[in-house]
Amino acid sequence: MLSPDRIASRQRDDWDNDENAGDGIDVDKLISIFRRQWRVGMVSIIAAVVVAALYVFTAVPMYTSVASVLIDRSNNEIVNQLSTIGSMVDDEPSVLSQMELFRSDAIATAVVSKLKLIDDPVFLNGSTSPLSSAMTFVRSLFNVSSWFAAEEPLLDETEAKTTEAVGIILENLSVGRAGRSYVLQVGYTSPSAEQSARIANALAEAYLLDKLNSKYDATRRASDWLQERIDELKQKALDSDFAVQKFRGENGLVAADGRLITDQQLSELSSALIIAQAETAKAAARYDRIKSIIDAGRTDAIVTDVLDSSISNDLRQKYLEASKLESEISSRLGPNHAQAVRLRSEMREYERLMFAELGRIAESYQSDVTVAQSRESALRQSVKEAQGVSALAGETQVQLRELERSAETYRNLYQTFLQRFQEATQQQSFPITEARVISRATPPPGPSSPRKALVLALAIMLGGAFGAGLGAFREFRDRFFRTGDQVRESLGLEFLGAVPAVAIEPYKIGPAGGENPRNIRKASSISNYVVDHPLSMFAETLRSAKIAIDLGVKENRAKVIGIVSTLPGEGKSTVAVNFAELLAMQGARTLLIDSDLRNPGATRAIGRNAEAGLLEALIDNRPVRDLLLLNQKTKLAFLPAVVTRRVPHSSELLASPAMNAIIETAKTGFDYIILDLPPLGPVVDARAIAARVDSFIYVIEWGNTSRKAVKSILASDMEVYDKCAGVVLNKVDEEKMKLYRAYGSSDYYASRYLSYYRED
Repeated sequence: MLSPDRIASRQRDDWDNDENAGDGIDVDKLISIFRRQWRVGMVSIIAAVVVAALYVFTAVPMYTSVASVLIDRSNNEIVNQLSTIGSMVDDEPSVLSQMELFRSDAIATAVVSKLKLIDDPVFLNGSTSPLSSAMTFVRSLFNVSSWFAAEEPLLDETEAKTTEAVGIILENLSVGRAGRSYVLQVGYTSPSAEQSARIANALAEAYLLDKLNSKYDATRRASDWLQERIDELKQKALDSDFAVQKFRGENGLVAADGRLITDQQLSELSSALIIAQAETAKAAARYDRIKSIIDAGRTDAIVTDVLDSSISNDLRQKYLEASKLESEISSRLGPNHAQAVRLRSEMREYERLMFAELGRIAESYQSDVTVAQSRESALRQSVKEAQGVSALAGETQVQLRELERSAETYRNLYQTFLQRFQEATQQQSFPITEARVISRATPPPGPSSPRKALVLALAIMLGGAFGAGLGAFREFRDRFFRTGDQVRESLGLEFLGAVPAVAIEPYKIGPAGGENPRNIRKASSISNYVVDHPLSMFAETLRSAKIAIDLGVKENRAKVIGIVSTLPGEGKSTVAVNFAELLAMQGARTLLIDSDLRNPGATRAIGRNAEAGLLEALIDNRPVRDLLLLNQKTKLAFLPAVVTRRVPHSSELLASPAMNAIIETAKTGFDYIILDLPPLGPVVDARAIAARVDSFIYVIEWGNTSRKAVKSILASDMEVYDKCAGVVLNKVDEEKMKLYRAYGSSDYYASRYLSYYRED
């Protein structure tokens, strides 16, 4: 056994290692999880490797041949020059569409027909591995949809073989694109290398032929449609032209040189009216001028028509001559000379005649004004009438123009479709496609599948991933208590320690305490474990519980301790018996009372020879000292519970004044009173007596009791929770517990500390 100094030195080393570990605690937890679940991962990997090996050694070798087809954009320029049906493949969806064309039934059917694959038994039957056959059979059994599928119509043998061959080709066909280029790689996989190359080349050729046929069919369909459309447009063009001419005739919309007659007339009348207005103004001006001359009596005024008049000129000439002669005579003979008087008389006559001539001219001017005004008025009326006719024609022309536009549209469509029809007729003979084969398929030198190394590596990876997932799922689904840290985090209570699951050996000899009926008789070794193994983990955990209780209840008086659990079968009675034995071994006066009146486990373990017990003390008021059993070795006193019938009111008995009196009486003679209480989950007995208990020890079965259940029970009874000194994990599997001891945890140090005592 190590000395205390050596133990302390090792403990300090562990603390230093823990401090140096720093953030390594998370890694250590991961390692701990791996240690717990590595078996699951290994089993998954081994199973995956076995399946992969079975597949690799039974799979039939498959050969893949690839032919490359280029969607040649250079040919598109020629095609577009000769064809109005564009065939450019510029965008991603177009290339993907060409890839889907390779996977179509039309291409596969053409290949089957060209290579006569329905007559090739090797192609139809193929060769499958036993594993593939078994998987196909299993899939057919579990294909629920086929059970309710409608019965397919019967096909003749040729159609059935063709359908089967097409399905085989499509199943083994692969089409890919070389990067971002316009090269399509067409691959076919077959058990025969030669057959795979032959079918891959046939697929490429069938694709090119289908492109030619589709172009020819499209052009032919376009020609047929265009012919029908041309006939229809021709008739519509004729009908629309006839409608225009008929409308013109009905509404008098006669045109000359592209203009309506009414419009031309209105234009001419407007021009004539303008001229007439000018002439009227001119005539009025002349008349006003000559009238002003006449009114003023001026003989020397110049008027154009007077100058042009011979009469006026003669009269003026004579007037001038008479005036000249009169002036000469007057100057020589005097103004009163008869000749001078006569000449002045002639001059006046000449003036009168000249003014008479001016009046005649003025009358002619007035007549011209009247004529011009009449002509202007007539033209104005004609223009007004022509404007009315033109306005009416303009309203009618709206409908005429609509008819003319419709007729023009049909004429243009007719011409366009006629031209397209002639072009489409010529395109049917153009054997040009935008694709060509740039690399023919050749028989591959080796099989493409199965890739044995890749399959095995993938199996290991998938098996490991599945195992890791399954292990993580198991960890996630683990809802039980495994470590002290889980107890502290989930419940907020102190973890007192773990009690290992120990082998139970029934006693085959007489009672341990002799033949005295007042002595305790233990049925198995588990009830005497701390006595037989005082340095065990079991005993150390119970010592930890004693210290927690002593620190929690500091009054110097007898302590009432209740041992409880959540569910039956968690081993609380075993813990209660051994805890009482431990206290008695340490010299404390200890009384163990089996308070579980429904299922007295402590009585079955150490008091089967008892004939009366707690029930008799409560109901019949029998003295407790006459009912006690005693362990002669440890001096433990035990008050059993002998239940010969069902006790439905057990909680009332435990909460009764009689039970209180028993406990108060026991406090005067014992240091510790241990109550083995019923579980908290099924019954309320422990809650009924909780007020009289100083401290509780909560026993939880390791790896079997749900954390949620324990939290729920404690949340519903806060008095038990407040008085709980700590939790003991019972029935711990020590081998599995090692997997939960992460470096630096309390469980790790506890195991290290206890291991020192086992060293010599």
